[in-house]
Amino acid sequence: MADTLRIGLIGAGANTRTRHIPGFQAIDGVELVAVCNRSPESGHRVADAFGIGRVETDPEALFRDPNIDAICIGTWPYRHREYVVRALEAGKHVLTEARMAMNAAEAREMLAASKAHPNLVAQIVPGPPDLKSWRTIQRLVRDGSLGEIREVHVSVLTGANIDPSAPLHWRERTDLSGVNVMSYGIYTEVVSRWLGPTKRILADGATFMTSRVDAETGETRQIDVPDSLGVFATLESGARVIYRFSTVTPNPGPGTSGISVYGSNGTLHWEIGDRMQFTSVGGTLAPLAPDAGTDIDWRVEADFVDSIRTGAPVTLTNFEDGLNYMRMLEATHRSRLEGRAVDLSEV
Repeated sequence: MADTLRIGLIGAGANTRTRHIPGFQAIDGVELVAVCNRSPESGHRVADAFGIGRVETDPEALFRDPNIDAICIGTWPYRHREYVVRALEAGKHVLTEARMAMNAAEAREMLAASKAHPNLVAQIVPGPPDLKSWRTIQRLVRDGSLGEIREVHVSVLTGANIDPSAPLHWRERTDLSGVNVMSYGIYTEVVSRWLGPTKRILADGATFMTSRVDAETGETRQIDVPDSLGVFATLESGARVIYRFSTVTPNPGPGTSGISVYGSNGTLHWEIGDRMQFTSVGGTLAPLAPDAGTDIDWRVEADFVDSIRTGAPVTLTNFEDGLNYMRMLEATHRSRLEGRAVDLSEV
C-alpha cells in the first residue's frame, strides 16, 4: 500500500456526511477518492460539497480499483453483508455503518469473511452514546465498586414517531433494516460493552403507527417494525436487564431515558448525554467524571486508520461484538413474534 491511504465511499447518508467524511479528511495521508451513492445526482452533491473527485454509480467499480485501499460503507443495513464481503474479497479494509447486518446469519457471513482475510481491518461504527464513559463503567464493574450486578434498567422513551403525517423512515422498513428496532440495538451494544453477553430474552412489542406514506413513491406502506418494545433479558453473569423503548411516548419527562445499574455495593445512573452519577450502597448519588485520560469522544475514523497503519486491534466495534449484538436482536425478534423466551444459544 502506498503512503497515502485511499478510501472509497459507498453510501453517503447523514452519518457519512457529518462524521466519516470530515473525520477522514482531517487525517494526514488519507484521501477520499470516490463516492458511490444511490443516484448520480446525490453522489455529485456529496462529491461537490466535500471536494471528492470521482463519482460512481456501481460499487463494483470501487471494489475492482487496485488504487483504493479501503471502503467505508454508509448504506442502510440491507446492503452491509453484500458490500462488506465483496470489499474483503477484493482486498480492501472495510468500515461499515451500524447496525452490523439484517440478522445474525448475515453477521456470521461477515465475520467469516473477515476471518478469511486476517490481514484486513474490519470495523463497525460503534454505538456512540457512552464513548466517554464506558471505560470507567468497565472499571467500576471490574474493581468491585458496583459489586454483584443484580439489575439493569434501560429506558429510551421519546415521541419521535407520534406524528402520523410524518413520512416513512427507513428504520420502519424491515426490508431495509431487518431485525433492528428503533435504537434498541445501540443500547444492547452498550450494555454488552459494560457487562458482557446476554443469555436469554423475553420480548413483547407493539406498532401503533401502522402505516406511513413513502416520500419517494407517494404510496402508503404498512409498518410492522415496533414503535414500542419491552424486553426482559438475563445476562450470562446472572444479572437481569429490563429494556423499555418507545418512539410514541411524547413528553416523557426529565430523567426518563438512561441506564441504571444496581449492584450489591453500589448504584450507577447513566444519562443520555454521557453523564454519570454513582453512589455506594447507603450513600448519596453524586456526579461521576470519567477516569482521567479515558473521556475519549468520537474517533471512529482515526481508529480505523490507526488499525490499518499500525495493526492495532479493533475495539469499537469489532465483528465478533457485532455478531453478539445481532444475535441478541434476532433473539428479541423471535421472542416477540413467537411469544416465548429465546436462549441466545438458539441463534
